[in-house]
Amino acid sequence: MPGFGTIINVVFIIAGGLAGVLLGNRLKEQTRETLLLANAVAVLFIGIAGAMQEMFVLAQDGRLETTGTMMMIASLAIGAVAGELLDLEGKVERFGEWLKARTGNADDAGFVHAFVTASLTVCIGAMAVVGSIEDGAAGDHSILVAKAVLDLIIVMVMAASMGKGCIFSAIPVGLFQGTITALAVLIRPFITDQAMGNLSLVGSVLIFCVGVNLFWGKKIRVANLLPALVVAVAWSMF
Repeated sequence: MPGFGTIINVVFIIAGGLAGVLLGNRLKEQTRETLLLANAVAVLFIGIAGAMQEMFVLAQDGRLETTGTMMMIASLAIGAVAGELLDLEGKVERFGEWLKARTGNADDAGFVHAFVTASLTVCIGAMAVVGSIEDGAAGDHSILVAKAVLDLIIVMVMAASMGKGCIFSAIPVGLFQGTITALAVLIRPFITDQAMGNLSLVGSVLIFCVGVNLFWGKKIRVANLLPALVVAVAWSMF
């Protein structure tokens, strides 16, 4: 059934978030802070590893060479301008504020930050795109099931340190992956190996930016960089 992979992913995120909130309520403030910083380091290295995997190639003479640098710079620059004009960060935060009020969490000062951070972490990445396309076009849920397990762990750790706002990251994941699954037949021809490499590289850089915000406080409006993913895929067509 098309969409089953996304349903599993959403259920796992909710389960991980609930488990994390229950765990976090039992931890001291100092322990939650250490857990948050540990999670930030993990997200940083996930981003670095993904970016390095796409940027470094082994030349015929055995030397390491870099690739995709100009694509990455152009994608981030164009994406940043587009994102700022569209004010994507503001829209995501306003949606978070609406969720906070609607779910009875008006007194939770960290709700929106937790929601935005967790949403960006689990939405960005090649697995979400490729997995959704495979789910919709071929009925293959394997990639999204693997992603679901990873997301469960990530959201559980985030929720333990940041709070229940992380649970609601299931909503944008469901919308994002569900939309791609529905459009899978139309999108699939554009997702070539080159497009996937570009998407993975730029997506990993954005995940690194999420880690920066987790570790040092909000320094980068990551949601305003999301159009860079579209630019990265478009770059592969030329």
